[in-house]
Amino acid sequence: MFNPLVCLRWLIILLAWPLVGVAAAPVAVGVARVDITPELPIRLSGYQSRPTEASRVVAPLTARALAIGDDRDGPVVLVVAEVLAVSEALTEGVVKGIQARHAIPRERIAVCATHQHTGPSIHGTAPFMFSRDLPADEIGRIERYAAGLEQRLIEVALAALANRAPARLAWAQGRAGFAVNRRLIVDGKAAGYTATPGGPVDHALPVLRAVSDSGEVRAVLVNYACHCTTLKGGDNVVHPDWAGDAAQRIEQAYPGALALVAIGCGADSDPQPRGMPEVATHGKTVAAEVARLLAGEMEALGRVTGAQFRRMEIPLARVVARSELEARLKGPVPTAYAARKFIEMLDAGRPLPSSVRYPVQAWMFGRELAMVFLGGEVVAEYALRLKREFGADRIWINAYANHVPCYIPTRQVLAEGGYEAENAMDYYGLPTRLVGDVEERIVGVVHELLAPAFRPVVPARP
Repeated sequence: MFNPLVCLRWLIILLAWPLVGVAAAPVAVGVARVDITPELPIRLSGYQSRPTEASRVVAPLTARALAIGDDRDGPVVLVVAEVLAVSEALTEGVVKGIQARHAIPRERIAVCATHQHTGPSIHGTAPFMFSRDLPADEIGRIERYAAGLEQRLIEVALAALANRAPARLAWAQGRAGFAVNRRLIVDGKAAGYTATPGGPVDHALPVLRAVSDSGEVRAVLVNYACHCTTLKGGDNVVHPDWAGDAAQRIEQAYPGALALVAIGCGADSDPQPRGMPEVATHGKTVAAEVARLLAGEMEALGRVTGAQFRRMEIPLARVVARSELEARLKGPVPTAYAARKFIEMLDAGRPLPSSVRYPVQAWMFGRELAMVFLGGEVVAEYALRLKREFGADRIWINAYANHVPCYIPTRQVLAEGGYEAENAMDYYGLPTRLVGDVEERIVGVVHELLAPAFRPVVPARP
């Protein structure tokens, strides 16, 4: 007997079946790790105050790679290195090294840093970090490490591509609360650099899981928006900070698995509390939340169906006159040193920097998840805004990706001033702040890269 309700039910199931099949289909996944602990002694980066090179390793540094997808559909490759930053030159060297063996388009390769502050200085990043000229032998060790690092990152990416095997992908989001905003705002202006509960912060902790055909966890990708500054400037030792500790704990909990911990938009967030014992505390917090998520329901994902990459040129706010640079010579040490280097550039007939090259990248897992990669030290409000505009349940934002030219403030942070808006430029070798509409420029590009698959749920504000 004909029953229209039964027929309608089967019609819905049949129409939905292709979408369910794609989402749940196995995907080729490969993982690899490589040791990137430096030879000692070497100058560590992240804090200006350290008087000497480091001569002790408390915990090793690691780079990990994740490859998703087979050669027919086109894989994506993510490399996460436990270093302060990556430069455009380093990243593009890694891209070329991968492409020498695999025909993978640029938009399908991403290189991220954990931004930990107890690792070696990386040649080509934060050029005025130490506010003094380093001896030639120290510079040589820094340059040799960067050259070796590039080769290790190529090696780990190729290894991940080589051991791809079928796996099922899924993701879920949890939370961790140890990131605290660090910008003290008084009467609308930045008034200090200290833990400031109530300021903008992104406590989301998204997790991507790959499980083998036998049911074993093969790979875990985690993201949390917080500086790796649990260890302070007085800790002149090699250590991967909370991100590295969390990765090791996740791998111990799931033998045979590899855990990548990337950093979100946490440029204005520090971990609290801080200190050597607290590294383990924060690492345990992340690992425990990952275990909770992996034990519960997760949303199935298929392969990466689309990838985009855009390199922007973001202008600086203004031209700085020589007379202003000369006046800065009387300022604090970081400002005076940067001013002297800029004057040397002018004396050599070279122009001062007038813009920064800025990468924006996006991977789309069907219509279920968009993974965005933003360069630089990106403040929390970028992630909070993009989640409002696209929906927090379908967008994932990695920062410190592909190139770290400087801090990336919002319009609000620029109006408030302070370290993330301007003072940090002394360390990054830039004479002034970014242009006032930097936020609109970057968010606009993200919208362009995600369209039309990911239409915003809230229109972008002008």
